[in-house]
Formats: sequence, structure tokens, C-alpha cells
Amino acid sequence: MKTFLEPLTPDEEKIYIEKMRLGDKKAKDILIERNLRLVAHVVKKYYDENRENQDLISIGIVGLIKAVNTYNPDKGNRLVTYAAKCIENELLMMLRAEKKRSKDVSLNEPIGTDKEGNTISLIDVVENDEMDTLEQIEKAENISLVQKYVAQILNEREKEIIVWRYGLDGKKPMTQKKVGEKLGISRSYVSRIEKRALEKLKKALDNSYRM
Repeated sequence: MKTFLEPLTPDEEKIYIEKMRLGDKKAKDILIERNLRLVAHVVKKYYDENRENQDLISIGIVGLIKAVNTYNPDKGNRLVTYAAKCIENELLMMLRAEKKRSKDVSLNEPIGTDKEGNTISLIDVVENDEMDTLEQIEKAENISLVQKYVAQILNEREKEIIVWRYGLDGKKPMTQKKVGEKLGISRSYVSRIEKRALEKLKKALDNSYRM
């Protein structure tokens, strides 16, 4: 296990900070090196067996470097106090980014199968104002209910777009751009038709829940 150097005393910290402010690069490096123990300490509470701890240390060091670069002793706080906050902020930003990515990935998970046993997924990028509709569709107790409404209440163009967009034919879902190219229409026109179709499906599903 790596042994970190002892942290600076308050007096030593002041000396090296003053040298750094005068342009001494070595003093800046010392401030970083002598605070690596702080990085390890802050990172401890974010350890996870499913994550490489070295990645956390690396992110923490980025936060430490930012702290040293932006520290202003005139504000009264010690560098160690300011750095701890910067390190934690950097780690939290990473975790938020991971959480967002995990939600994006979850859209690729299969949510059921059709009558032929083909996997059905509701994936790809959907405009924000369509997300509530998509969530309603995902809550359908049985995918066959969605298929039934696609067949019954959508016109041929709407049906075609929904089937291609969300892979309801068992094939890989297509982007709005790809569907537009296939049909010879613009992506924005595909988006409008898709939105209208999803609204129809949402209304039908809402009615089915009340029955």
C-alpha cells in the first residue's frame, strides 16, 4: 500500500502557499504531494467493491489540484479545509455522471418479448416532453397490450414509425434520423408523428388502467 507523506503543519502550509503565489512551481508540487493523504481520507467513504478504488483516488487528486490552483488564503480558511471540499465535490460530480449514464444504459434493457419470442426494447433518445409517455408505456403490465394498441389505434404511418423506432418487430430499434431516411421524410416530421402516436398509446393505456 502506498505510504503518503506527512501533511504540512499550518506554518509550513503558509510558507509554501506564499512561495507558490510568488511563482514557485516546486512549492505548488509540495502542497499537492503533502495533501495526498487527505485525498485518501476523503475517498474512503466512497469506496465500492464494484468500482476501481484507484479511479476514485485519481478523481480525488484532480480535486486537490484544482483546490491548490484556486486557493485564496485571504478568505481565512486553511488549504486543507478548502481542499477537502474540492475533493469531495469532484467525487460527487463523478458519481452523478455515473448515475446519469446508468439511467441511459437502462433504456437498452429488454422489457419483454412479442408473440414470436423476440426481445422488445424501448430505447434510443426520446425528447424530454415525451418521457412521461414512454414511462407510461414501460409500466404496461403486458407488452402484448402495447402491441394490441399499436395495431388497433394507430394509422399505418404511425404504426410503421413506432415499430421501427422501438424495435417492436424484434429487430434493432432505429433512430428518428434512420426512420426518416427509410421513409423519405425529415427527422423532425418523424418526431411529430412519433409524438402523436405515443400520445394515442398513452391515452389507451391510461384507459386500460382504469378498467
